[in-house]
Amino acid sequence: MGWEWGQLQLIRELADRGSVTAVAAATHRTPSAVSQQLKAIQRQAGIPLVEHVGRGLRLTDAGRALAASAGGVATALAEADATWDAFLGRTAGTVRLASFFSAGELLVPGLVERLSAYPELTVETFDEDVATADFAALVVDYDLVVAHRPDDTEPATDTGVRVTPLLREPLDVAVALDHRLAGREQVEPAELVGEAWIAPPPEFPIEQAVRALAARAGAPARIVRRTTHLPLMEGLVARGQGIALLPRYSTQEHASGRFVLVPVTGIRAGRLIEVLSRPERAARRAVRVVLAALQDEAHRIARGGAPG
Repeated sequence: MGWEWGQLQLIRELADRGSVTAVAAATHRTPSAVSQQLKAIQRQAGIPLVEHVGRGLRLTDAGRALAASAGGVATALAEADATWDAFLGRTAGTVRLASFFSAGELLVPGLVERLSAYPELTVETFDEDVATADFAALVVDYDLVVAHRPDDTEPATDTGVRVTPLLREPLDVAVALDHRLAGREQVEPAELVGEAWIAPPPEFPIEQAVRALAARAGAPARIVRRTTHLPLMEGLVARGQGIALLPRYSTQEHASGRFVLVPVTGIRAGRLIEVLSRPERAARRAVRVVLAALQDEAHRIARGGAPG
């Protein structure tokens, strides 16, 4: 058919974003201009690539096949660019990195230090604290997305998303300094029955771990406060207004003199932190360098070593 790359990109954007309005906003065009381009592409194809659903459009099977091929083309082009940059010994460009709040605090300062060796490389960082199931959709707008999910769950299965593991972060029970469990080296789930819990909403990994603890203990968790803001959870715990499951590496520096972290035994409690990306963006040399630096920083944190 002699497809042009811009045509393939437009079809893929519609596949990823789901509406002409969203595609227009992302590509800095008017919805009318996007609609006209889609009509032109469809005339060239000779078969329907989109169909009306209510007041919107969606891709047909033929359109989705074309969108899938666009991903392969984009990856091949990015790999060619990366090979050429490697030949020239050049690492330059801008990488957009999104992460949930506590991962940003945990990883970004060390990442920036590691990347100081690449003066032509710019990393733009963004906060995206969304539900576990919503992280994969962010790869449309960012080069790298730091996501988390509970232990013993499957990673994103979308073939358009590449998943790179970073680390497993244990979840410990946080209690006030004068709490009955504050002096313990570890705690069993059954010992937490009846406690007032502070937890995130159900779609977040920590809350799912709280429910797993409750199931093991044989009694429902009594959740009295809900928030996704870890500093607020820490403050409430420190004042004796409840207990919480908190991520060990992200929290341990905040605990000293304020509250105590007690490991849980008898159940695997943790969250898996990983990086999501589109394959073609992961192929870029600049993105590869940032991803490798993230992995190095994650390994340092897991080992408890010094930055660098």
